[in-house]
Amino acid sequence: MTDKTLKIAIVAGEASGDILGGGLARALNAKHPNVEIRGVAGPEMRAAGVQALADIEELAVFGIFEVLKHLPRLLKLRKRLKAELLDWRPDVMIGIDAPDFNLGLETYLREQGIKTVHYVSPTVWAWREKRVEKVAKAVDHVLCLFPFEVDFYAKHNVAASCVGHTLADQVPERVDRPAARRDLGLPLDGTLVALLPGSRAGEVKRLGELFVATAKWLLQRRPELQFAVPCNNDRNKAGMQAHIAEAGLEQKITLIDGRSREVMAASDAILLASGTAALEGLLVKRPMVVAYKISPLTYWLVMFFKLMKIDQFSLPNLLAGRDTIPELMQDDAEVEKMGQAVLDWLEQPEQCERLLVKFDAVHKDLKRNASDVAADEVLKLAGV
Repeated sequence: MTDKTLKIAIVAGEASGDILGGGLARALNAKHPNVEIRGVAGPEMRAAGVQALADIEELAVFGIFEVLKHLPRLLKLRKRLKAELLDWRPDVMIGIDAPDFNLGLETYLREQGIKTVHYVSPTVWAWREKRVEKVAKAVDHVLCLFPFEVDFYAKHNVAASCVGHTLADQVPERVDRPAARRDLGLPLDGTLVALLPGSRAGEVKRLGELFVATAKWLLQRRPELQFAVPCNNDRNKAGMQAHIAEAGLEQKITLIDGRSREVMAASDAILLASGTAALEGLLVKRPMVVAYKISPLTYWLVMFFKLMKIDQFSLPNLLAGRDTIPELMQDDAEVEKMGQAVLDWLEQPEQCERLLVKFDAVHKDLKRNASDVAADEVLKLAGV
């Protein structure tokens, strides 16, 4: 088998999946002498040698009604990938996140005799629990990021293992705040709050103006504060610039191209949208407030049909214990509540010290050489 080309397909759904896919591709190349990898890829996966069948941006859609708007295009893409991957017949197909897209693709290929893996468990333990039946039908193995997910799958007789998280492997256990500020060209003294309203256009539209308004509220109480916002693309940067100009805060809020982790590391506190950024904030050990809004209709459907199975949604609270950080969802995500929650962190250093202890424990638990462990599981499934 080692003399034969090992064919691996990887389909990633957004920027965080691209990071995981890039790490996995590098580990597979290091562990096997002859690997060919194709799939839906972003810059990280391309840099790791993955041949892109489509760009990752084509799958970066979030929310029930946002997906519906793009559904014809997504279905056309999935149909094309089914045909191309079936013709190529990879030894293993790996879907990274994007469950609404990938589970259907995985199910089809598995029915054709191709081994399938889903990397990053869908949040079946949190909402839409019946999706676990789709997962069981779609994949031979689930690669989970978090230990508690494996226990959930065991109850449903789905093969799963915890690989940890690549970010926990990459981020040092102590991040130097002054060094981060020097690297970003930010002032070394003073108190800095990082604002991360999300990486998707819809998130920036819903939360960007709200986060800037919260910065204005904070400045009325702490005029010495400075703010920094990482922007992952020109479109989101232009949107944030408009919000900042309208609020008259050009001298107080610095926009930075990308480098969200460094911006968080440079900060004294973070206001952010839920998601992978919250995990990065945990790993750089900064106090944070998580706020999130989805479209009103999507939120109504989630509440009406009782799709949410848990009452807390941010990764720090799921991993470090309930009420570790403030969460403000939908109508609670308003300026005064968010501003006060940030202010509480800035004015209670003893609470920040207790937070550090909790975050340290989570970091150690997630630090497992994720890409290597994931690659080993894939190779085992491929019979190597």
